[in-house]
Amino acid sequence: MGRDHFYDRYYFYSTMASIFLLQSKITATSGFILPSATMLRQKCADFTRGRSVVSYLGRSRWNSVGALSMSTTIRKTDRISTPSPSSPPPMPTMKVNLQTIEKPELKTLLVSWGEKAFRADQIMNWIRVNGAMDFDEMSNLPKGLLRKLKDNAVLGSLEVAEEQLSKDGTIKRLYRLWDGQLIESVLMPYEDGRVTACISSQAGCAMGCVFCATGQMGFARQLTADEIFEQVARFATDIKSGEDKSRRLSNVVMMGMGEPLGNYRNLMAAIARMNGELGIGARKITVSTVGVVPNIRKLIDHPIQVRLAVSLHCAEDKERSELMPANKMYGGLSELMSAVREYTEKTKRRMTFEWALIEGKNDTPEVARQLGNLIKKHGIPNYLVHVNVIPLNPTGGFAGGRPSGKKNVGAFAKTLNDEFGVSCTPRMRRGIDIDAGCGQLKSSVKKNEDKKSAII
Repeated sequence: MGRDHFYDRYYFYSTMASIFLLQSKITATSGFILPSATMLRQKCADFTRGRSVVSYLGRSRWNSVGALSMSTTIRKTDRISTPSPSSPPPMPTMKVNLQTIEKPELKTLLVSWGEKAFRADQIMNWIRVNGAMDFDEMSNLPKGLLRKLKDNAVLGSLEVAEEQLSKDGTIKRLYRLWDGQLIESVLMPYEDGRVTACISSQAGCAMGCVFCATGQMGFARQLTADEIFEQVARFATDIKSGEDKSRRLSNVVMMGMGEPLGNYRNLMAAIARMNGELGIGARKITVSTVGVVPNIRKLIDHPIQVRLAVSLHCAEDKERSELMPANKMYGGLSELMSAVREYTEKTKRRMTFEWALIEGKNDTPEVARQLGNLIKKHGIPNYLVHVNVIPLNPTGGFAGGRPSGKKNVGAFAKTLNDEFGVSCTPRMRRGIDIDAGCGQLKSSVKKNEDKKSAII
């Protein structure tokens, strides 16, 4: 089985397990219908005979009020045995998620209720422009429609478990999902007027980067396209409904929890909606990866021209594999740099290498030269490369070094700039007074919850 099939097979099993768990545990929703247990069993049987379950796990629209989005798409990469025929407990009634339902679907739903289709525009305006999180705020809707909405819809499926505000204006949110999983989103305002959202693509992460709080947690499950999109939509709405009506969400970086290119189909489906419905330019959306080479190559030909960032951190395979075990999975630095070269050659888009500086490990001028020579060796034009360096954000689970000091950061950047003509910028650490680093807030909250459970 090729590496490009690894995720499809791995996540098929986790997705199927999640679906059957839904039958007894689901509490929140979004804009599609969940197939019945009987239907799923039949589709699993179909799958073993070589037929795809895509239409039921990814594309099926609701045909009654309710629904969880299961937008993970699955390829026929393996055979599975038919699940046990025993019937699971009945599933609770679910509601339409107005944060993620698309307007044509909302119009169809309203008409089926005997309402006018134009009410969809009013509802979307209340949510997207005015930031309504309570149906009673929707003052221009008839009372009868409001009753139907209260009975059959919700204004978001992501529950804010905790929120932190930094002195620099950074907002960190911890969301609880329908199954109890926790994910993080960060909003970062800058003095030049940019407002950037850092978004999660998975609950946990399978990449195992030893210095990353999320990598230390392990993988739980994929986020659906709706769960990714809702994180962005909520921030966009918060900004629009604020006091300064000229402000808007300008940038999105897929650098939150998880490996974005390990959830490629759901990621790109969510990005299409960010671009089309929220008006965020494709070049203002950055997808970060540890180096999932097959899906870097897929990005090259994708019609939505997002920017690519690669979390590199080391210029030699031995050191990189120690910090980032996934390095070996995708053929090491040679395969990764070849994919980056193809990306820059074909798209002519500038890409970014992310580099967390660890004192005495990867922050010296000698290591900077290794990086410069690596870029040069693989024929990647220096004008199509930018290196973002940032001192390591310490986590409790990593004892391999401290953040680099200002002097070492400056010397590293100067070496790349002066000797190789590679643009290198020291990045400002945001939200340093709160748990802004990836996975840190979740880790903190989980520890507190575990302590309380132990006491009880």
